[in-house]
Amino acid sequence: MASITLGGNPIHTSGELPKVGTKLADFKLVKNDLSIASLSDFAGSKLVLNIFPSIDTGTCATSVRTFNATAATLENTKVLCISRDLPFAQKRFCGAEGIENVINLSDFKDGSFGKTNGLEITDSVLAGLHSRAIIVVDENGSILHTEQVPEIANEPNYEAALAVL
Repeated sequence: MASITLGGNPIHTSGELPKVGTKLADFKLVKNDLSIASLSDFAGSKLVLNIFPSIDTGTCATSVRTFNATAATLENTKVLCISRDLPFAQKRFCGAEGIENVINLSDFKDGSFGKTNGLEITDSVLAGLHSRAIIVVDENGSILHTEQVPEIANEPNYEAALAVL
């Protein structure tokens, strides 16, 4: 389990992020139109997985806006913004913000993506949500970079994530 903080107070996740060099586990996440997306849907593309607790918090919203601005300039790369928010909330946020370059995916049904990748927060008021993390994957599904953001209120290191692409 990873130990991170929320407002400086220790909280924990269900495990550790997958290791660089390993393959990202397949997933089934819900798209904004309520259809299911899996890893194979993105075969042949590099992926930046921007994972966060909720689109309705300031830092999470900022990360989606930041990656949206960057995503348009990335070659053969898709940015997946993943949380346990309902797809309706993700769609509402992106519509209101004019966000069109990222793909929002929800793990609301059973949280299996968070559990599989060691991201589920296990204690505190945020228990059950995903921690803030970045996973970058190459065209073959191999993990190139991970970051478990140590203080959940902080933004991820965008430059480090994008540098491996």
